[in-house]
Order: sequence, then structure tokens, then C-alpha cells
Amino acid sequence: MNSRVGDHTLLMNGPPGSGKSMLAQRLPSILPPLTPKELLEVSMIHSVAGMLAGGELTDRRPFRSPHHSASMAALVGGGIRAKPGEISLAHHGVLFLDELPEFNPQVLDSLRQPIETGEVAISRANHRVVYPARFQIVAAMNPCRCGHATEPGYACKRMPNERCIASYQAKLSGPLLDRFDLSIEVPAVSAADLILPPPAESSAEAAARVSAARAIQHKRYAGLGLPHVTTNSAAPANVIETVAQLDSAAASLVRDAAERMHLSARGFHRVLKLARTLADLDGAEKTARIHLAEALSYRGSSVMRSAA
Repeated sequence: MNSRVGDHTLLMNGPPGSGKSMLAQRLPSILPPLTPKELLEVSMIHSVAGMLAGGELTDRRPFRSPHHSASMAALVGGGIRAKPGEISLAHHGVLFLDELPEFNPQVLDSLRQPIETGEVAISRANHRVVYPARFQIVAAMNPCRCGHATEPGYACKRMPNERCIASYQAKLSGPLLDRFDLSIEVPAVSAADLILPPPAESSAEAAARVSAARAIQHKRYAGLGLPHVTTNSAAPANVIETVAQLDSAAASLVRDAAERMHLSARGFHRVLKLARTLADLDGAEKTARIHLAEALSYRGSSVMRSAA
């Protein structure tokens, strides 16, 4: 839920059948509805793409899940008529990339600039089109090609488990991985897990918490004269340094962690954005050490270490 509150990018890493795709597909159940302005933008994009059947409008946020065989034109847009691609069709919504390392590396790296700017430019011989692409990217991957190298007692037949993991994860570039705010391990699901009682918090309750925290963010940036910024993830670097409002303990922690973890400037600001979102969920005015510590923990998974 932390990723949804501030539109933070999320990478889930775990063996097949652990529920990564199911978790992503459940995201729409806690997404707040589109605002009238967002609805108009989304509808215009879908109309240009020829996907607005009968002029029907919906306030549900887009959820796009292209196959890993998708071409660059299909993902970022293009073709003879420079139509919008999946990242624009996911504007103000979620772009789910399952089996992330199976995508063409060049196609994945083409997402780096739109993730940062929230738009994509498609140039052709006789014209140039700029489409909005302010999407939340959620990705899932297995730890290795066979998918089970992290499971206790499993021995890969191709090579040692560590090499199998490293070889598979090397298909993802470091700059792409650096753009994920949260990188989490999703453990295998056992039969005992399947018969556990349902969680105490329902989707409706989670959606209410998400909506309340996003309202805080919208009000914050509107008050700063930035009405186009509605979530922490979209805040400019210089702005997030101000609105994070770190207490002394949090400031000390992030300085030490930045050196120890060799955070890039982008990684540093992404940690601040996520920590600010965690503070918003708690209704805290200042970002405390506990919020920074949790945000840093999401950048310390095995996937992120492999990119270092």
C-alpha cells in the first residue's frame, strides 16, 4: 500500500506462485477514483488511441499489463501515426510489467526518461508528438531463470545458485533499478498460508487510508503553488528536500546511509519521497527516523544490491 499512496515505483522479487501478479492485479481495489481533470486527460489519450468505445468514460484508474514480448513502439508509443503506447495509456494509473527481465533491455531502458519526466516525445520524419505518461510502474520478477534459487534446499542444475541469480538479474540495468523506490522480496506461499484467516484490514479500509494520505499530499503541493504535483513521487528534488522536514535523528540517519549504501542523487531523493509518504500515512508533520529507516530498507533488497 505504501507504493500506492505516493505513486511510488515497486519491484517484487520472488519465486513462481508466490502471488506477485495477484498482488499487482488487486491494486485497483485500493486506487482512489480519477479526479475530473485526470479523467479528461485519460479519456483524451484513450480517444487518440482509438480505445474509447462509444465515448464511454470511467473514473477507474488505468491498469495496463503488456506482455514481455511488447515492442518499444507498443510500450512507449510510435508507429506510422505515432499513437500513444502503454505508458501513456497507463497515465494516472498503473503499468504492471510481469517477468521484468524477460522484456527487451532496450525497451525497458526506454522507460527511464518517462518515469522521471511524466511524458514521452515521439518523433517522426514529418511531426513530433508529446504524450503525457505520469504512471506508476509496478514490476514483478523471479529471482533467477528457473525461479527457485532462493528456496531452501534447491540446487540449480545449470550453475551454482548465486551465479544463476546474478546472471538473471544482470539483464536489468543499474539505472533502471535505481528508479524503483521499493524493492521487496515476496516469499513462496505454503499450503498453511492458504488456510490462514483473511487480513484484518479490508480493501475498503486500505483504500480510505490511501485516499486520506493522498489528500494530504495534494493539499501540500497546492499550497506551495504546484497544483500539477499531486503525490510525493512527482515532487521536484529541491521541493522534497524542504517538505520532508526531517527531524535531527532522521537527518543523521539519511546522511550516514547515503554514504554507506552509495546512494545516487536520484536514490537519495527517492528515499526522501518514500519516507515522506510513510510519514503522511502516519499523519506525522515531520519525517521521523523510523520513516527514513523503513524507506531505506526497501532499497536494501538483493535486487538493489546486485545493481550496486
